[in-house]
Amino acid sequence: MQPAWEPAELPADAVEVGRILDAWGLKGWFKVLPHSASPQALFSSKRWFLQANQRGPSPFKGTVLMRIREAKEHADSVVACPMEAIDRDTAESLKGARIFVPRSSFPSTQADEYYWVDLIGLSVLNRESLALGTVTELLSTGPQTVLVIHQANPEDPAKPIERMIPFVSAYIDRVDTAAKQIWVDWQADY
Repeated sequence: MQPAWEPAELPADAVEVGRILDAWGLKGWFKVLPHSASPQALFSSKRWFLQANQRGPSPFKGTVLMRIREAKEHADSVVACPMEAIDRDTAESLKGARIFVPRSSFPSTQADEYYWVDLIGLSVLNRESLALGTVTELLSTGPQTVLVIHQANPEDPAKPIERMIPFVSAYIDRVDTAAKQIWVDWQADY
């Protein structure tokens, strides 16, 4: 059973939160690989925007809107079922599709909690107001998250200076997402 996928434009605040791994079960469910250890954005949004797999056949072109009936954790991934009934073959054809949700549909964070997507691109300064670079990604190392920071290299512009700072209170003094800055207890020569 092939549904009529509703073409859509990505919202201006769309964030990629995962991708479809494969069909799950016999009744049109599919397995999702979330891009976060805490996939709450997948659970909080009932409107997912899918972009077709670029490497293989897809049941749709471009971006489509999929309304989600249910999404839940299962083992090391997430499984989901769309509102519109699909069969296993259609669920299999979604393999590789990228999933986006609007940032505005993410659950609210508590004080001193941040979504990784909100930290990427922030400038990092130390206590002496020395610019250490910009957050380019975050790494989960198990017990803690690490900020990966790149700074322009005056000696070789093709190779930025890379720093890694644990995102823990011992080194992070303040995060100001409005000012797009993170203040740290870290020196340039560490």
